[in-house]
Amino acid sequence: MGKLELNVALIGCGAVALQNHVPGLAQCPGVRLAALCDSDPVRLEAARRSTGAEIVSHRYEEIVSREDIHAVIIATPNVTHAPIAQAAIAHGKHVLCEKPLAMSACEAWAMADAAERAGIRHMTAFTYRFVPAMRYLAHLVRRGDLGRPYHFRACRLQDWGQRPLGWRQSQSLAGTGELGDMLSHRIDFGHLLFGAIRRLVGHGRRFMSVRGDQPNEVDEWVAVLADFRNDATGVWESTKLATGRNESWRSPDTVELNGSEATFVYDTRHWNHLWVGRAGENDLKRIEVPREFWTWPGSPRDPHQGNPLLTFRYDQIWEFVQAIREQRPCAVTFEDGARVQEVIDAILRSFETHQWVELPDWA
Repeated sequence: MGKLELNVALIGCGAVALQNHVPGLAQCPGVRLAALCDSDPVRLEAARRSTGAEIVSHRYEEIVSREDIHAVIIATPNVTHAPIAQAAIAHGKHVLCEKPLAMSACEAWAMADAAERAGIRHMTAFTYRFVPAMRYLAHLVRRGDLGRPYHFRACRLQDWGQRPLGWRQSQSLAGTGELGDMLSHRIDFGHLLFGAIRRLVGHGRRFMSVRGDQPNEVDEWVAVLADFRNDATGVWESTKLATGRNESWRSPDTVELNGSEATFVYDTRHWNHLWVGRAGENDLKRIEVPREFWTWPGSPRDPHQGNPLLTFRYDQIWEFVQAIREQRPCAVTFEDGARVQEVIDAILRSFETHQWVELPDWA
């Protein structure tokens, strides 16, 4: 495939797709958003008008079977991720799929295995891996600046109030609520920074039985306590009901790491710096993220253009496209998505049993 001929199809034309993926495609030279697919005709037509894509369909089967489509981005309700991805893989398409990757670990691993057998590029959309401060934090941990890891803790607080959430409040369509929606990213943070989780216990709550005029069937708050295989501890909390804490990139999204040599604190809202406390010191100090971490390697994105709390997401598409062109694995694969799904499944088992759950050792 030449560098100037990559046609991409977007399957699912909701807000996430148009806000994150379409601008990301636009920054990649020689890449064309060639096709759109959505089951909602009104949403599909609005996306066609805003993007100018020439091919539209309500059926993903028509899109993934086209010879002139080389890659697909899946941004649909969670229950449809696996069937769409498997159909795309069967037709040799490269696939970027939104998180959570599937409705179960079994389903997610089947997607990963099929993608590997087909030899296509596959990526799970763990977008926050592309935040410059998270990239720099991962670099510092790999370099050994933390010392022996002691504690990982992540906290995601948003105020979504009582508004309806559409398909995201349906268990049959979403699988889970806050667990798969927001905590999945923070589980991935744990894997990225500390590696595999050995065991965990979790608790989840639903406070509103109805949102809008539809039943709300999924969790709105989740907390998890875990042991990593590197002997560190992990604590996660995530909620949609932190009244007055705002939402999206305006709301608290923090990670703190404690080790024998240092403490590091990350906050998504502060994309270009971290806080660090060294052994023997009594307070945290702000440190700047070096310029080389502001964009993904090779990305043409100008970090001074637009809101950097939004535009870092475009680098995810750049990495996907470069992996296709360079015929190498993506930086975040379906395997990463399946490992997070293993943890989600374990948390759900803990919800039901009120007990600790052991996880498989994939390290």
